Amino acid sequence: MKAKELDDKFEEGKRVLENFNLSKARRPNQEQKRVNVDFPQWMIQSLDKEAKRLGVPRQSIIKIWLAERLQKSSQL
Repeated sequence: MKAKELDDKFEEGKRVLENFNLSKARRPNQEQKRVNVDFPQWMIQSLDKEAKRLGVPRQSIIKIWLAERLQKSSQL
């Protein structure tokens, strides 16, 4: 299908997603890579306490806090 045909189909309010292979779609710079980090026991306990308070997994707290710090550092 040519881009013009796809545009026309979209503008007419017809479904266009079936024209794409979404199984191979990727979000740039969002690919995951597993890393191992060792933390002292007191940090794990503090992370778990905060995660429980917020109702999220420990990993989420770590990701959020790291992302916030990295964004803050890049603004300096």
